[in-house]
Amino acid sequence: MSDAYGVGVSDQQQSEQPDRRPGRRVVVVGAGMAGVQTAVALREQGFTGPVVLIGAEPHQPYDRPPLSKAVLLGKAEDSAFEVDFEALDIELRLGVEVTGVRPDAHELDTPSGPVGYDALVIATGAEPVVLPGTEGVPGVHLLRTLDDAARLRPVLGERHDVVVVGAGWIGAEFATAARAAGCGVTVVEAADRPLAGAMPAEVAAPMADWYAGIGAELLTGARVDRIEPGRVVLADGRTLQAGAVVVGIGARPATGWLAGSGIELGPDGSVTADGALRTSAPDVYAVGDCASFPSARYGERLLVHHWDNALQGPRTAAANIIGAAADSAFEPLTYDPVPYFWSEQFDRFVQYAGHHGGADTLLWRGDPADPAWSVCWLRDGVLVAVLAVGRPRDLAQGRKLIEAGASLDPERAADPAVPLKTAVRD
Repeated sequence: MSDAYGVGVSDQQQSEQPDRRPGRRVVVVGAGMAGVQTAVALREQGFTGPVVLIGAEPHQPYDRPPLSKAVLLGKAEDSAFEVDFEALDIELRLGVEVTGVRPDAHELDTPSGPVGYDALVIATGAEPVVLPGTEGVPGVHLLRTLDDAARLRPVLGERHDVVVVGAGWIGAEFATAARAAGCGVTVVEAADRPLAGAMPAEVAAPMADWYAGIGAELLTGARVDRIEPGRVVLADGRTLQAGAVVVGIGARPATGWLAGSGIELGPDGSVTADGALRTSAPDVYAVGDCASFPSARYGERLLVHHWDNALQGPRTAAANIIGAAADSAFEPLTYDPVPYFWSEQFDRFVQYAGHHGGADTLLWRGDPADPAWSVCWLRDGVLVAVLAVGRPRDLAQGRKLIEAGASLDPERAADPAVPLKTAVRD
């Protein structure tokens, strides 16, 4: 049976094809967290039409966070989602690369032919940024997929000396896992501190000491000139021996396949979704790491590359797909979350909620030299973000206060002995 609606069929056959009402047949491109959650949310919210989930990888859909932890260290073989797709009547098409979309025809292009849709959800996630000049160099690794983790696991098992390029979240998590496996670890960061693209200098600077605490060496202000088999050559001439090199210098939306589709993309390559997670093309939605959305809460467009966004956004998209199919006058739901993520690194549990980009006040709760501390960001007295290191209660209370738009008393909020929820101004 062909997926191409109305192409090369008789009038009688055309009449047997599904109609074009929005949401009648939903196709989801991308079988990561965002794609799987979209398909599951459609069923949980009562959608009974066909749902097709297309994934480029041949593996059963899996969760990514364990890749840098349990899977990498050999404590788990995989991290497949515990979803019974057959019982939910979700059609899986794995190992299928979607090469384009033609919104006017409501069709996707794949090597095996066109796939028709009535509503399309783009959930292709993000892809790691490749260090120029490293393609094809033996011993250079990325850590984004299950296959990446499988290739890296024997490296850790053999306790090679490892050089990590990039001291961001993924670099820190891999360095932690590699040290736990007994590898020598050197982390090379071009900026003058870790997490330079994610945290202000005064917050990120104390985190540099975490590397030495587990026996990893952190080199800041160090640029890579080239990588050769078995070694990394820095721009200042220093040479680092490396049994393996792991590159973690960021990720960008995996949206190259949308070229020529007319679907609007932002300067960062993300799909430009509206508040209902609809794209510029009719009946096309976007969720997860590949999509930006306008936040009324923060007054700017956000691109959130974190697990919680890939979990929450699909619920809104699913509701809007179902609502649009049921009622042309349906008022779509708006997606405006408090972003949240966590990271396990250097024997610490780090959590962050909100968005501190427009903050005008930074408050410390505790000493960053201690095992547990947190930071609050305020804008016009209103709590907009919180970072918690080993203080989960601060995170839990802070997240609720951000959602409520609560104003805090700065003096009380800066006292780590005062629960955040009691620092709210009367």
